[in-house]
Amino acid sequence: MTNHTVDTDFFLMEFSHSQQLQVLQGFLFLLIYLVSLMGNLLIIMLVTVDQCLHTPMYFFLKNLSFLDVCLISVTVPKLILSSLSHRSAISFPGCVCQVLFVVLFATSEIFLLTAMSYDRYVAICHPLHYDVIMNRAVCIQMVGASWLFGSLFGVLYSYGSFSLSFCSSRKVPQFFCDVPSLLKISCSKMHVTIDFSIIFGVVYGFFCLVSIVFSYVYIFNTVLRMPLLQGRSKAFSTCMPHLIVVTTFLVTAVTAYLKPVPDSPQLLDFLVSVFYSVMPPSMNPIIYSLRNTEIKAALWNVLWKLDYYEFYRGKNSHGR
Repeated sequence: MTNHTVDTDFFLMEFSHSQQLQVLQGFLFLLIYLVSLMGNLLIIMLVTVDQCLHTPMYFFLKNLSFLDVCLISVTVPKLILSSLSHRSAISFPGCVCQVLFVVLFATSEIFLLTAMSYDRYVAICHPLHYDVIMNRAVCIQMVGASWLFGSLFGVLYSYGSFSLSFCSSRKVPQFFCDVPSLLKISCSKMHVTIDFSIIFGVVYGFFCLVSIVFSYVYIFNTVLRMPLLQGRSKAFSTCMPHLIVVTTFLVTAVTAYLKPVPDSPQLLDFLVSVFYSVMPPSMNPIIYSLRNTEIKAALWNVLWKLDYYEFYRGKNSHGR
């Protein structure tokens, strides 16, 4: 890697050359970012303070929300700043950090979604042994493994990407630095490190996908044999949000990484990238909240306590 590679900035893709449209885009993504941030932080807060939610399923959900906050915070704030300042440049260290952390958090999230599918499998197919199998130590180990795999892939992908040479165009055909776009603008003929990392990543993703599929095959087989309609409904209500999240995340990620990177990206390419990196973290709180009665009950419980506290404080102040 030559010195001029390290010292030169990269230029990220712009949605439009119109400054008015860029400002509109900046405020739109600022709104999406704030909604995503508040939704995920709300889930983290509710699961932390409500004793009824101190179960393995909600422990994983809290960690998923934290990963979502981290993932969307790597790319969207830079997009907002670029749109409002009309400056698409990103420094070499900033580009390295984006690749490192996007891969880290996305890889960790895939493993965590796999752990959540296994948790639902044990809860529905082996309910009598659930507390023994999914004890606190096992849950912590699963979350730790997700961070370990994420860190490993983050280092591998970022090292492999930036061991390449970038000697001509510095225009990244993406609104953040990602591996396919950097490979597109690289002038290196050999990609041994990054090719090995990609193969390793495909095997990892395939393992997670197969594990999730097998879990849900057993889950649906067990649910359909349940004699009571109420039992089926409750089982489906805990599984469907997770299945929607898994499908959305994996389909958009695979589409973004496997489709060819165009020389001049169009609106459709921009939207595919948004669906992969922005929509899952934004939609997860909505999906889990709308279909989850326990999350809604915890929220109403917190709001009721806040109203009671305000009423009691106001009553005391008037009494004085």
